[in-house]
Formats: sequence, C-alpha cells, structure tokens
Amino acid sequence: MEFGICFKGFVEPERARALVRQAENAGFDYCWFYDSHILWRESFVAMAMCMEHTTKMRFGPLVTNPNSREWSVAASLFGSLAKQSGGRFDIGLGRGDSAVRVMGKKPSTLKRLEEFTHVVKALIRGEEVQYGECPEPVKFPWADGYELPVWIGAYGPKALASAGRVGDGVVLQIAEPKIVKWLADQAKNAGTEAGLDMSNYKVMAAAPAHTGPIDEAIEKVKWFPAMVGNHVADIVEKYGADSDQVPSSLTSYIENRKGYDYSKHGQSDNPYLDFITEDIIKSFCVLGTPEEHIAKIRELEEAGTTQFNIYLDSGDEEKIIADYGDTVIPAFREKADNVTKLKAVS
Repeated sequence: MEFGICFKGFVEPERARALVRQAENAGFDYCWFYDSHILWRESFVAMAMCMEHTTKMRFGPLVTNPNSREWSVAASLFGSLAKQSGGRFDIGLGRGDSAVRVMGKKPSTLKRLEEFTHVVKALIRGEEVQYGECPEPVKFPWADGYELPVWIGAYGPKALASAGRVGDGVVLQIAEPKIVKWLADQAKNAGTEAGLDMSNYKVMAAAPAHTGPIDEAIEKVKWFPAMVGNHVADIVEKYGADSDQVPSSLTSYIENRKGYDYSKHGQSDNPYLDFITEDIIKSFCVLGTPEEHIAKIRELEEAGTTQFNIYLDSGDEEKIIADYGDTVIPAFREKADNVTKLKAVS
C-alpha cells in the first residue's frame, strides 16, 4: 500500500515545505496538488518548490485536465518537472471540474481526454507528434524517454472504461471499500477487454482522513461528500438514478441535493451541504483512532486499492501526518516486509 497527501493551493509556501518534509520522513510516497488555477494558486510552481525539499516523494496534479493548457505547454511542463525531480512526477487527469467550470466552460470529452493522454506521453518520451490543435508536428529535442504515469479520475462507466484503456491507474474520490471495488473492477475489465496487462494497474482511493475526535472530524470533512456528490449528479443526469451501470450506494445519497457553489469548492462553508448525513461522511472518509484507520485501509486494500491518498486540508495536518508516520504506515510496511520474507524463504 502506498500513501499520499493532497494539498489545495492555499497552503503558505513555508508551511508547505515543512509539511512535505514531515510527510516524506513519515513514510508518505506521494504529494498531490489540486490543479485549479483560479480558486487556488498555480499548483505546478508549488510542486517545483516542494521537490527541492524532498528526495524520494513523488509529485503530481490531482487532477489536471486537457482544457486548461495548450497540449505542448502541458507536456513541456510535465516533462520538465519529471527531469527536475529525477523522475518523481506523475499526473492525475480528469475531464476538468473546478478548473474549467468556475470559468463557465465545459469539461473535456472522454475522447479528448484519451487523445491528450497519448499525445502528452508521446511528447515526453521524445516522439514527434501531430495533434488536432497543432498544424505542424511537435517534438521536444530535450526529452529523454521518460514514461509519464497517468492516473485517470473517474466515476461513471464510460470514464472508468477510458481509465482502464489509457491510464496507468484510476483515481477514485471515495474511501468506501465496496464502492471502490465496484468502480476499480470496471476500469480493470475495460483494460483487459482492450488486450492490456492489468496486473500492475494502480487504484487510488482519495479522501479526507482525520485522527481527532469523531464529532470534530465530521464537521471538518463534511465538504467531501458534497464534492463527490457534484460528480455523481453528472452521472445521474446522464444514466439515471436507477441505472445498473452505477452502484445505487453511490447515487442514492444525492437525492436531496440542491446545487453546488464552485467558489466554495472543497470547503466546509459551501452552502450546499445540508443533504450530507453523518453516516455518509463516515462511509466516504477515514475517521477515528489510528487503529480504526488501519482497519479501514485494510478493507480498502482488500478491495483493490494500491494507494490511499489523504485530502490534507481539513485541519490538524501535522498531527495527522505524525499519527500516520507513528502508527498507520508502519502497520502496512511491516506487512509488506513479512510478505517479502515469506517469498524469499519459499
């Protein structure tokens, strides 16, 4: 099991540097950043800064999209950060949510997302590519063959199929094990049907985690099911609430949802949180004592999760990192070490 943290762009630079150093020392493998350039500061500048204060931790946007930047600009940015960090760079990729909707623009199509994935990967490898928005072929003379890992954010059946066909992994914004398994299996099945080897396919469960008192934690993370609900609403609009293509446990809770305020995206003062219940918060997030975190993450692992990524923006960030470094992460590292020893003996 890998572990990640994810920031919004409002963390002050000095504190961000301290948090990533603390997280790397605690055993976290990844640091992700929201990529929403209007709501928060430009994330790639912060990533470049944090890379210089770490040696092992990998970085990337969670998630970027095909519409915010011209494709050669995006590829050059990704390839440059990969080189600058010594190969410690991935991207999470989606159709475009807060980054484009807050401007009144529409998300990308899945066809465009898939093309973007192929083009960007090829450019970063050093291949010559011609794509729809560029009349002449493009090639980076400085590219050195880096293979960019791409994680695709998805919920609906078509997006999950794209994630399986073109992604190296899938991003699932939820920590409910049964839902994670159902969604991850859809992506894996699509890849298998496309003739791909899915044995090393990555599955990320991304959600808030809090190790403080449950009552306080519920209040601090209640923004998350509302953010998830905004994506689910798109799926319900397209497929209907009773479609067998989406699990009812994912769609039923938004029945009384009234809207969403993108200016308060991912915040507990979003005015559209009244439909969120305590049970949903507990189901979608990871709360309680460190031991309770271990138990739930084990369930996620059994459901196919390969990385648990904490949305680290609900308060008490230093304490959460410390609790994971002291108790949670060692429980999984010890298990991995034991498995390795058993394989060596056999």
